Amino acid sequence: MTVPDNAHPYAALTPDAVLDALASVGLYGDGRLMALSSYENRVYQVTLEDGQRVVAKFYRPGRWSEAQILEEHAFAAELMAAEVPAVGPLALQGRTLHAQGGFAFSVSPWRGGRQPELDDFEVLEWIGRFLARIHTVGAARPFVQRPALDLHSFGTASRDWLLAHDIIPLDVQAAWKTQCDIALKLIADSAYGESAAGTFGLKDAAPIRLHGDCHPGNILWTPLDEFGRGGPHFVDLDDARTGPAVQDLWMLLSGERRQRAQQLGALLDGYEQLRSFDRRELALIEPLRTLRLIHYSAWLARRWQDPIFPANFPWFGSSDYWRGQVDMLVEQIEAMQEPPLPA
Repeated sequence: MTVPDNAHPYAALTPDAVLDALASVGLYGDGRLMALSSYENRVYQVTLEDGQRVVAKFYRPGRWSEAQILEEHAFAAELMAAEVPAVGPLALQGRTLHAQGGFAFSVSPWRGGRQPELDDFEVLEWIGRFLARIHTVGAARPFVQRPALDLHSFGTASRDWLLAHDIIPLDVQAAWKTQCDIALKLIADSAYGESAAGTFGLKDAAPIRLHGDCHPGNILWTPLDEFGRGGPHFVDLDDARTGPAVQDLWMLLSGERRQRAQQLGALLDGYEQLRSFDRRELALIEPLRTLRLIHYSAWLARRWQDPIFPANFPWFGSSDYWRGQVDMLVEQIEAMQEPPLPA
């Protein structure tokens, strides 16, 4: 596998650099840092001298512009103002985005919790209600700076980049390209595709601002206390973008088709208590899954010079990996030709 030789962007982000960045905005750590699970950015739980904990997020250089990050912060602020349980950055010294040592960073309050129990239909219904509230805020106005979830950047551009950089071993490359081309053509030729706004989705439906990466790891769950406080709260709006509402639902589904249909039904039972859902979007689930599959391989390859990636994804790049991708593309081609999940 040949990957462009880009300098590791986080080489200079030492523990001292993290503490110096916090000190620059008036927060003084007691020396206790804990790296939190994040590959795209670097995120740390920091204990301050007064015992409070905060989360410091250092954005990957070159990924988002300052305007795009601030638009994410503004979306988080809108959600919190609407009493949606999202965790957004603190305003420190009058700003939510700061710079120190060549890194842009933000600081958020620490929130505990665990991943939700997605086999519990009451939990799914509860999450569905909160997703409806996120989408009500998201539909109020468009993003101006942040990108859309589109067929080109997630699908064709990812495919073309992988092929142009010789990422895929030659013994698998032709088979992968063949199945990838079939999958992308199936999506492009379908009744859905690029909307008038340039976003993947129903061609006659307006896209909305989304969480964008609403998998179980980005939902923290706390049990109810005696005052009725608890439930889900949403973290990490780093992938917030414009797209169809169903993008924030399908990553919460798992298992066999019957199980996924039951989970989807519970999510929509909660969602539709607060906001209508266009059932035609259910036909987007498998195309969205296919686009994420292709984009994910390109994302891993583009980040391979960052040491955290080889350490955590040692299986990536082998012929066995790519043969598995071919098999999954074949499965997705079949899935996209099946009727949508009922709910």
